[in-house]
Amino acid sequence: MLAVLPTHSQTFTPGEEMKREAFSLIELMIVVAIIAFLAMISVPTFTRFLAKAKRAEAYMNLNSIYAAQKAHWAEQGSYSAVLSGKGGVGWKPEGYSGGGAGENFYYTYGFGGSEGSNYFTGKLGTASSHLGRASAGKNSFVAVAAGDIMGKGKPDILTIDENSKITIVQDALAG
Repeated sequence: MLAVLPTHSQTFTPGEEMKREAFSLIELMIVVAIIAFLAMISVPTFTRFLAKAKRAEAYMNLNSIYAAQKAHWAEQGSYSAVLSGKGGVGWKPEGYSGGGAGENFYYTYGFGGSEGSNYFTGKLGTASSHLGRASAGKNSFVAVAAGDIMGKGKPDILTIDENSKITIVQDALAG
């Protein structure tokens, strides 16, 4: 005859069966499968939500570049491809420290040229080659923001022009 040890201040007499107080392995596996299914559904949605938040930063900074360009045009009579420095519009992202992973902004902003003068690279490290649509002249400008917000190698590219029209040139959120 086997002796049954008391658990949780329960005592059992010989012949009385111990009541089951634990989950079976099958029950635990069902719970794990349900949690995995819910994660499979929610993670892509959450990733898309984060990407949309990053895009909101681009809208804000493009509008800031627009305001700086308009002020420069009012003073100088032309727009400039130089964002910061001599002959520039006096714009650079808040907290800029040289570009790259240490920045507190995501997209790369500006025009072709030199880092820290014509364009600013954000923490996503998007190459300045994606700024090819950018231009500035006497009566018009197009500034570009580019960032791989989904992490798939296809950057989200937005532009703003002298009329404050923002255009999504390449939509990383589509598809």
